[in-house]
Amino acid sequence: MNPVAIFSPAKLNLFLAVTGRRPDGFHDLVSVAAPLTWGDTLHVEPAADFTLECDDPAVPGDESNLVIRAAHAFRAATGWTGGARFRLEKRIPMAAGLGGGSSNAVAALRGLNGLAGNPLAPDALATLAAGLGSDCALFLHDRPMIMRGRGERLEPLPPAPTARLRGRRVLVFKPSFGIATAWAYAQLAAISEERARLGPAAFGWTALEQSAGYLEADKAETRLAAWVNDRRLPAEALLFNNMERAVATKYPALPALRAQLRADFCLTTGMSGSGSACFALLPDNLVQECVDAMTDAIRTAWGPPAVVIEARLA
Repeated sequence: MNPVAIFSPAKLNLFLAVTGRRPDGFHDLVSVAAPLTWGDTLHVEPAADFTLECDDPAVPGDESNLVIRAAHAFRAATGWTGGARFRLEKRIPMAAGLGGGSSNAVAALRGLNGLAGNPLAPDALATLAAGLGSDCALFLHDRPMIMRGRGERLEPLPPAPTARLRGRRVLVFKPSFGIATAWAYAQLAAISEERARLGPAAFGWTALEQSAGYLEADKAETRLAAWVNDRRLPAEALLFNNMERAVATKYPALPALRAQLRADFCLTTGMSGSGSACFALLPDNLVQECVDAMTDAIRTAWGPPAVVIEARLA
């Protein structure tokens, strides 16, 4: 077969409520995630074995990469004896909360399934993807999805609220540093445990500080349902992420810049996943001069290496 090029999109968590830690060490969550029109490209062509090349030298090409792990999982699940040469054009930064590695893994599964003659039906692909990572199965869909459990339980967002999201302009911006997902979840767990042990009164915490930590599952579902069922509420009203305050304990540059952008440009901003990527929802009629001014403000605050990308929600 001829080589194929597969688009591997980034994602944004528009709503993310981490509700507690599970006995298996993972965390339960309720989230609305949407793919972007921007991302990586994975080229797949037949070969004797599995190899991976990437135009970003920081991306590993060995078994630690989800692309190679996905390839071996596909072989184990199907008994396919072929191989593939993967070539990754990398645009999604690592340790950003944008799902780049998970998206690449699913692109590999799709490419291999095509090379092998489609031995796996969609449900089987979803099961295989979920085994690779909590948010991998998300990338088998090209629309906003509700994620539950540790991220593997997916439900399409209903049509009416989907229409409020699809096509929205977003400006994604990430500083030069990344944030380890495991650290962010551990920090959130520590804050939650401290709050439960001592109680907010013992700290004299403010109302804002009292709301840090896990959000109870019923409150998360109620908050999400209120947005889903009220057609008057725009995408801006959906944005929520209870990991933000945990992350801010070590990385105050994130909320500081977001506050500056809100004040200077009157835009609603969010953080995707555990960061470090943040985003702003842009009005469709926002002129390019304003986007350029925002880009300049971001790079002035975070330095020239900051990633700044305009895209749309898919």
